Amino acid sequence: MSFQDLGLIEPIVRAVAEQGYTEPTPIQQQAIPVVLAGHDLLAAAQTGTGKTAGFTLPLLQRLSGGEPARNAKGRVIPRALILTPTRELAAQVHENLAAYGRHLKLQSMTMYGGVGMQPQINALARGMDIVVATPGRLLDHHNQRHIDLSAVQMLVLDEADRMLDMGFVHDMRRIVALLPKQRQNLLFSATFSDEIKRLAGDFLVHPQQVSVARQNATADLVEQIVFPVDRDRKRDMLVHLIRERNWEQTLVFTRTKHGANRLAEQLDKDGLKATGFHGNKTQSARLRALADFKSGKLQVLVATDIAARGIDIDQLPVVVNYELPNIPEDYVHRIGRTGRAGSTGQAVSLVCVDELGFLRDIEKLVRNPIAQQVIPGFEPDPNAKAQPIVMGRTVLHGGERRSGAGGRAGGREQGQRRQGAGSPGAGQGARRGDGRQGQGRPQAPASAKPQGQRQSGVGTKSGTGNLPPERRADSWQSTPWVELDLPPHMRNGQGRGRRPSGGGQNAGFGGPRRQGSGQRGR
Repeated sequence: MSFQDLGLIEPIVRAVAEQGYTEPTPIQQQAIPVVLAGHDLLAAAQTGTGKTAGFTLPLLQRLSGGEPARNAKGRVIPRALILTPTRELAAQVHENLAAYGRHLKLQSMTMYGGVGMQPQINALARGMDIVVATPGRLLDHHNQRHIDLSAVQMLVLDEADRMLDMGFVHDMRRIVALLPKQRQNLLFSATFSDEIKRLAGDFLVHPQQVSVARQNATADLVEQIVFPVDRDRKRDMLVHLIRERNWEQTLVFTRTKHGANRLAEQLDKDGLKATGFHGNKTQSARLRALADFKSGKLQVLVATDIAARGIDIDQLPVVVNYELPNIPEDYVHRIGRTGRAGSTGQAVSLVCVDELGFLRDIEKLVRNPIAQQVIPGFEPDPNAKAQPIVMGRTVLHGGERRSGAGGRAGGREQGQRRQGAGSPGAGQGARRGDGRQGQGRPQAPASAKPQGQRQSGVGTKSGTGNLPPERRADSWQSTPWVELDLPPHMRNGQGRGRRPSGGGQNAGFGGPRRQGSGQRGR
């Protein structure tokens, strides 16, 4: 099948051929006819399979067949809005639009934070048919009346699972309220949880669904392997792997911005040219780091999950999970940076005892066990016990999981806030700084253990103290990692798709924030 067989017009087919593509990928074969027919669409496919062209090509064709929209002053205003979670993904989508629409008389622009607003204001004044934006900067422009969204005919959410999670869903509702009710909606992503699909129902009207792989599947061309290691030997193992295996270009993922900076500095001292890549970097610094990494000036790019969405590097050989993500879906997006466009790649995870629960959650999501290999000289201590993982004011429990409804016991769950001096006990449920469990869940009982203590299981029906050692998840002395029939104490207590947050109203949980010395605001 050719692109012309899909019903695309000659200028677009010619532009695609100039980019070196002759045959559409499976997601493109299924999605393009649906979009050309004007239907709403929910599309899922593995990363690196051409999802971006799956919506940009038919979008360009539909807009090219109509007249530009104009406001009362005669200025051209957008007819298509593409929303992405990161600046890098917005830039990548815009590059695709520019390449595939080079023979069409359509104007497009990017709109994201980290750079000055004036160039974007000037571009809007010239008249734009397509805007590729991140939600925050788009709302900034709308609040200052720089952009008119009254003529938007097509709305695209790229990486839709991230756009509809708790970090973006409130901005998304505000943006959708600004758009015409009659429009075409397209949602594309590599992962879709059932919760995200339910939220998508608020944006889609009688959608068609397209999926070219099992839900939340990883790319078949990516070799996945886990290296068990003690938590304090991860950096030594990473340096050993890079040098022994001659990895000339390595993308390394950490959970936090501070962790990315610290690791990059340590690798630099070890003689490996490295830099951090995360949201605290200016846009110019991020673009420079990415350009240096692609050109080979940098051997290692240490990134947070911001890089898991939208960074497209040709022939990237290896991705390293220095720290496993606590959100299983993020693992799929991380390793999707390699094995793209038909090339092979390797995804390596350095896993300590603190992260065994995260690993099991990932294996459940992808429905496949991940091979493991112990590297001589880096054998993990079989008697090591899991410790809580501290991320700012949030504590994650990636090792031992407590039992109870929804994977919780004693009133606490993964991602609970630490208790400060003078703060109420854990039994008062002070997680996320609002005095309530997130998303309307019931208050924890007053008998809950304080933060940082393990539940003994004494006097309880489901505590881990009543489990035999081989059924625990807080020690290397456990059943094989690939066991997927998990007891309640090993399940992800955080809940599907929920991300630890700084809490408070900005995180969408409402309620007053704490006011100094552990006291609640009234």
